[in-house]
Amino acid sequence: MLLIYAGTMVTAQTMSYKTLSQELQSLQKQLVPDKRVAILEIELKDTLQPILVLMGETDLPEAKAQITRFLTDKKVLFVDSVRLLPDASLGNKTWALATLSVSNIRALPDDASELVSQALMGTPLKILDYNNKFYRIQTPDQYIGWMDVSGLQLFTLEEIDQWKKSGRCLFTSMTGFVYDAPRKKGEVVSDLVVGDLFEVESTVRGYVKIRIPDGRSGFVRKSDCISFEDWCETTPDVKIIMSVARKQLGSPYLWGGASSKSADCSGFVKLAYYTQGIILARDASQQARYGETIDYSTIDNLQTGDLLFFGRNAAHITHVGIYLGKGNFIHDSGRVQISSIDPADSKYSPARKSQAARRILNSLNTEGIVRVKDHPWYNLNP
Repeated sequence: MLLIYAGTMVTAQTMSYKTLSQELQSLQKQLVPDKRVAILEIELKDTLQPILVLMGETDLPEAKAQITRFLTDKKVLFVDSVRLLPDASLGNKTWALATLSVSNIRALPDDASELVSQALMGTPLKILDYNNKFYRIQTPDQYIGWMDVSGLQLFTLEEIDQWKKSGRCLFTSMTGFVYDAPRKKGEVVSDLVVGDLFEVESTVRGYVKIRIPDGRSGFVRKSDCISFEDWCETTPDVKIIMSVARKQLGSPYLWGGASSKSADCSGFVKLAYYTQGIILARDASQQARYGETIDYSTIDNLQTGDLLFFGRNAAHITHVGIYLGKGNFIHDSGRVQISSIDPADSKYSPARKSQAARRILNSLNTEGIVRVKDHPWYNLNP
């Protein structure tokens, strides 16, 4: 193989294609250590010609620029064929809102692909790509996956800005329905779960007339809603976080789930905090990086609402729960249940090894812990 350095051909013995590719992969790992929240998949293709081809895709223009500078500094002659996301074929429809009570997010654009997360109704989404009736989306916590077209409604940036200025309400009951008339005996338009967000058009006899992001409208009991402004401005209350968590006791575990219907361990934690206007990172291994570090070796150091993390070791976190007090914590493992970190308690499991503890409410608006009222995807001027 031949490379061109400053216009002069040198043999691969000077710098092999393999070595160059390894350095490129190492640089990408530095730029994007967590592939769940960013796309940077770039490689050099050996065409058996003096000119290499830089191929792949990314949603990070600056990362791409760093890679091209890296190759240029090494005087490698290459053709840039990297696809920058959002893909140009999307036009100006690069935003969306989730339209179902719970919209599924998959690892790949396929109905049979692994469920990796979910988005509640009204969640703003960044659109990155399209493939086979699936859109590649990014959620407000930066998590990336693929969503079926039936689970979202596309918008332009201007339309999303209008949504940010609209009157909105959050659904506060664990489950419920949108009816086609302001009465319980109306036809069901959609089901609802706690945390669903929708626009409000008017108030009628104890009901609010709401508009779902895909254009459907209906009526929801006013007592089951809180205005977006009141929700955002309310001081987060750990008692309500724990109340939401306890209301899910006995609910079944679902890998990738993040709603009151079913959740996995981190989705369960994420939902409890979201009801108080706090957006946490998606997975347990991500949540363990953020917040105030607490010495968990002594139970007396822990406070109600602290997150407890478990795994093989501190570098391999696989589970999370919320501390209740007196050594007890609530978590989703098979079902939502209460266990203990106290070896003397019958609810203690020696197989579940404690590895970390984090306090959230002292770390609002730090990395990985963002209040909805300060998130630019929900507000024009956070």
